[in-house]
Amino acid sequence: MKKAITCILFLWVICLYSQEKTTLGLTLNHLAISVKDVNTAATFYSKILYLPEITNRTQKEGIRWFSLGDGKELHLVSTITSPVTINKAVHLALTTPHFEALIKQLQKEHIPYSDWPGEPNKITTRADGIQQVYFQDPDGYWIEVNSVASK
Repeated sequence: MKKAITCILFLWVICLYSQEKTTLGLTLNHLAISVKDVNTAATFYSKILYLPEITNRTQKEGIRWFSLGDGKELHLVSTITSPVTINKAVHLALTTPHFEALIKQLQKEHIPYSDWPGEPNKITTRADGIQQVYFQDPDGYWIEVNSVASK
């Protein structure tokens, strides 16, 4: 699985590089993650992060899609049972102009969050003033939410 994550990150870097060069015109379409229970994961992404669910055009069972805005999507896939190895460096980063509201939502739902080093209930403030918190979804995937959108 580490090889798969490394491959995905490598392809993402190529995608970003090719956007600058405009040789292939690649852009990010979606991020797909392997989940144990698609309904539990879907509840988390809709109830905690308020991501709108969109039509799963594959029409396959065990897969649900969510919008990340600007035509970008998150696909939750429960059809593969191989174990996934995850660390904080591999994370989904989202931004919000309502950072304080997000913190209140995490607290209300008893979702543990931390700063980058891992201190519970702490917020990282980068050198540029951007605030960040990290937390995990029900499958252990790391999510960063930052305040870039409010700048």
